[in-house]
Amino acid sequence: VYVLGRRIVGERAAFWGALTLALAPGWVSMGRLLLMDSLLTFLTTMALLSAFEAVRGDRLCWGWWLVASAACGLGVLTKGPVALVLVLPPLWLQRWLTGSGCRIGRAGMLGCLFVVLAVTLPWYAAMTQRVPTFLRDFLWEHNIRRFLAPYAHEHGIWFYIPVLLIGLLPGTLLLAPFLRFLLSSDAACAARRTVEWSFLLLAGGWCLFFFTLSQCKLPTYIMPAFPMLCLAFGHFLVHSRTPLLALRTGGIVAFVVLALVHHVVTPWYAAYRSPVGRPAEVRRLCSDKSTAVVCYPRNCDSAAFYLRRADLRSYRSKNIDDLRTLVRLRPRTVILCTHRHSLEGLHQLLPPDVHIVEEVHYGLEDIRGVPPRLMKVLVQLMGETALGLCDIAVVEPSWVHPNTLLNQTNRVGGPPPGQASWVGPRPDRPAPSPSGRAASEQ
Repeated sequence: VYVLGRRIVGERAAFWGALTLALAPGWVSMGRLLLMDSLLTFLTTMALLSAFEAVRGDRLCWGWWLVASAACGLGVLTKGPVALVLVLPPLWLQRWLTGSGCRIGRAGMLGCLFVVLAVTLPWYAAMTQRVPTFLRDFLWEHNIRRFLAPYAHEHGIWFYIPVLLIGLLPGTLLLAPFLRFLLSSDAACAARRTVEWSFLLLAGGWCLFFFTLSQCKLPTYIMPAFPMLCLAFGHFLVHSRTPLLALRTGGIVAFVVLALVHHVVTPWYAAYRSPVGRPAEVRRLCSDKSTAVVCYPRNCDSAAFYLRRADLRSYRSKNIDDLRTLVRLRPRTVILCTHRHSLEGLHQLLPPDVHIVEEVHYGLEDIRGVPPRLMKVLVQLMGETALGLCDIAVVEPSWVHPNTLLNQTNRVGGPPPGQASWVGPRPDRPAPSPSGRAASEQ
């Protein structure tokens, strides 16, 4: 951001913009997630800044234009055509609104198209040959349908406003003077609003506007807007009358808070809610590779990683018949329940001849020194169980231990001494019904 940004807004503005980005909690937090959005953000940032550098003169600079085209191609390879949607409209809008910059022309567009296709087509062709439904699943389901229909993660139109305001702290503390700089009719202030600054603001605003229209919304979707808006903010800091003491104080406070959050709070929270926070229990039940371990209804990747098992399969409720078949055939199956109500659903959905012989509940433990009333509130806020692992159920078919009385429950704290329950449907549980599927998916 700093290296390319200084060519557009200058050395000082690029420095303040990069510093604002480095201190932004939303950027630091979301950028560390193991998602494609971070890579897409890097590529779209390179494409936008390189493309603007290519068209800002009287003639198209082919070197920068090919760099931008290659970045677009890698962006399409990373997460689909959305990379082109984030890059091309701001370039066109900038020229249409200001009349500045050179005309790209047919040769430039064909050159960009050629580079993008050269980067993406080999991989798309290989994937289509290997998985015939790849193009439909990837382009239609995960690009077009997610944008047009409430596929998942449906939120209101204002969803990204708090994400942006909180994510760009401490910069958003200067939102009021920034808006005055943006809207002021003063001639001196207007002269400082350069074409370069307007492009950065337009590129960031377009990303925010585009994903606001999407029916599927996640905070990480607007990450490509962060570098553009921070560079625009850096230009504002350099050309405004913001007190230097306030900037230094805000930067120091933001650095200290971020350091505490990411080096103290985040590791503690990750350990507290880790699915393998009790490793001995997980290894006891899941380390034997001759025992089938499955996830229901979603993956538990942390368990697979720490157990070094690549054979964990996940079953959704729509695949419940496959899971029924598996547990009937295997002498012992360990089911990792990844939703709070999954175990309740299993009690209703398992076949009559397959019984749960052991249960382990992964509820959050009390934090030392926290009052019980406050602890209850914190547990509800944090989700009540480990992140991505709520219960473990060990199931066996009747042919393994016919007519045997087994202990049904092994929860934290343990059942009362001597308490046992019959293998098979318990009299206090409802009979299997389709409604169990809905309960297990919640």
